[in-house]
Amino acid sequence: MRPGDRLNELTAGDIVRITSSGDATAEAVVRTCLDRIDEREQAVNAWTHLDADHAIAQARVIDAGGTRGALHGVPVAVKDIIATADMPTGYGSPIYAGHRPAWDAACVAAIRAAGGIILGKTVTTEFASSHPGKTAHPQDPARTPGGSSSGSAAAVADYMSPLAIGTQTGGSVIRPASFCGIVGYKPSFGWVNRHGVKPLSESLDTVGAMGRTVADAARLVSVLAGRPALLDLPGAARPRIALWRSDTLGKAEDDMLACLEDAASRFSTHGAYVADVTPPAIFSDLDAAHHEIEFYEMGKSLAFELIAHPGQISAALRSRLEAGQACPPELYDEKHRIAAEGRFALRPVFADFDVILTPGALGEAPLGHGSTGNALFNRVWTLLYGPAVTVCAGRGRHGMPLGLQFIGLLNDDRRVLAVAQWAETVLTR
Repeated sequence: MRPGDRLNELTAGDIVRITSSGDATAEAVVRTCLDRIDEREQAVNAWTHLDADHAIAQARVIDAGGTRGALHGVPVAVKDIIATADMPTGYGSPIYAGHRPAWDAACVAAIRAAGGIILGKTVTTEFASSHPGKTAHPQDPARTPGGSSSGSAAAVADYMSPLAIGTQTGGSVIRPASFCGIVGYKPSFGWVNRHGVKPLSESLDTVGAMGRTVADAARLVSVLAGRPALLDLPGAARPRIALWRSDTLGKAEDDMLACLEDAASRFSTHGAYVADVTPPAIFSDLDAAHHEIEFYEMGKSLAFELIAHPGQISAALRSRLEAGQACPPELYDEKHRIAAEGRFALRPVFADFDVILTPGALGEAPLGHGSTGNALFNRVWTLLYGPAVTVCAGRGRHGMPLGLQFIGLLNDDRRVLAVAQWAETVLTR
C-alpha cells in the first residue's frame, strides 16, 4: 500500500492483508468503492444494480468475524448474466427486467465463502452476445469499453471495484480488458463451474476474472475454481515465448503491431527466449468453426426467448439465433471435429514454448457505442480451451490502452499466469 492510496485503488491482495490484520475494515473499503461510483457512474454507466446499504451490510458481517478467506473484505463486481439470490439478474435483456433468481451461481457462492463482498451487478451485452449495453469507456466516454463484459471491465478500470467476474464465449473477457488497460484472465475451459450462469454456448462459455494485476486475477480464479495453487505463482526467469505469426496478425492496427514488436524486444532484453511461430494449417479453419458452434448452440440455449419474446430480442441477436437453428447437425459435428484437430495440432508448439503471444484486440477501443469491437484475436483461443491472460503493454496514438494476450495449453494456467506476471513486471519498468 502506497501513502495516499485510497482503499478502492488497492490491489485485492492488499485489501485482504489490511482487512484481515485489522488495519482497515471491509466497510471502509466498500465505502470508498461506493464513493468512487458516486463520482463516476453517471459518465461510465457500469452498473445495472447497486444497493449501497446491502453492500455495507455484507461488509459489516465480514468485519464482525465472518470467513477469513482468500477474498476477505474484497468487493467484487458480478456480470449481470450470473445469478445472485439477493440482487436482480436481468441478462442484459428487457425480457428479464426485475428477475430475481432464488439462488446464487456457483461462482458467486464461492466468492461469498471466501469472504468476498458482492458489490453489485455490472452491465452485460444482451445475453452476453453482441448487442451493446449502456457502458462507456472510463477513459473516453465516446468509445466502447468492449464486451460482452462491458461493465465489469469499466468498473475495474475506473477503480469502482478491485475485482470483477466476466464471461467469455468469443472474446468477452480478454477484449474489454485489453481496451480498458486492465488484466483479463480466461481460465481453462471447465475450470469454473457455470451453474447459475445464463448459457449461450455450452461448448464455449467460460467464467473469467478481471483485475488490475495478474496476481489479483489469479486470486479471484483461485477461489472460483478451487485452485489455491494460483495464489502462489512460480517465477519465470527465462520464459519461452512464441510470437504467433498468423494470417490474421496483419489485420491488427499499426499501433498494436508496434506494441507487440516492442514488447517482444523488451522481453528478449530481459532474458526471455522469443521466436516466431507459424500456426499449423488447421488454424485457417478455426474461426469459422467457432462461429458455427457458437450460433448452433445459442440457437438452442435461447430458443424460449426467441419463441416467446421475439419482439424483445435485438435484430442482431435474432439473426444469429435463426442462423444457428438453421445449421444442420452434420455441419455442427464437423466443426467440432475441426476444433478437436486444432487442439491436437497445438500441443507440439508447447513442447518448445511456455506461452503464445498475440494481440489482445485489434487495437485501441473503437469510437462509438454501436459495437463492442471485434473478437478476431480471441475466438480461436476460446475454441481451443486453454488459458488466456491479457496485460496492458502500451498505448495507441489516441492514448488508449493496448493489451497483449498470453495463451497456454489446456490446464496449464499456472504457467501462463506466471509468464504474464513476469511480463507485467517488465512492461511497467
